[in-house]
Amino acid sequence: MIKVSDIACKRVALLMEDEGFDHTTDYVRVGVTSGGCSGLSYQLKFDREIGEDDKVFEDNGVRIAVDKKSFLYLVGTTLEYSGGLNGKGFYFNNPNASRTCGCGESFSL
Repeated sequence: MIKVSDIACKRVALLMEDEGFDHTTDYVRVGVTSGGCSGLSYQLKFDREIGEDDKVFEDNGVRIAVDKKSFLYLVGTTLEYSGGLNGKGFYFNNPNASRTCGCGESFSL
């Protein structure tokens, strides 16, 4: 399962609306690709459709789609949002990551 923090939930709803998506029917697609300073990079985008190999979750009113391969790296992860002085944006709190880069956009197991 992938969780969504309270503050990330609010930001997702606002951003989806700004980009023409409906947070009650559309999805936040999360994934993992090769690359980045630590070997694997996170992906985050909005989507209206799910694929037949996707796992779908709902947490805190946010519908999440993730492909099966990425799900193996993301089990137990929480999508967070920070609006602090050091930068604004979404980040992943991934208990499976043994190492992350300074920007938080990539990780390794």
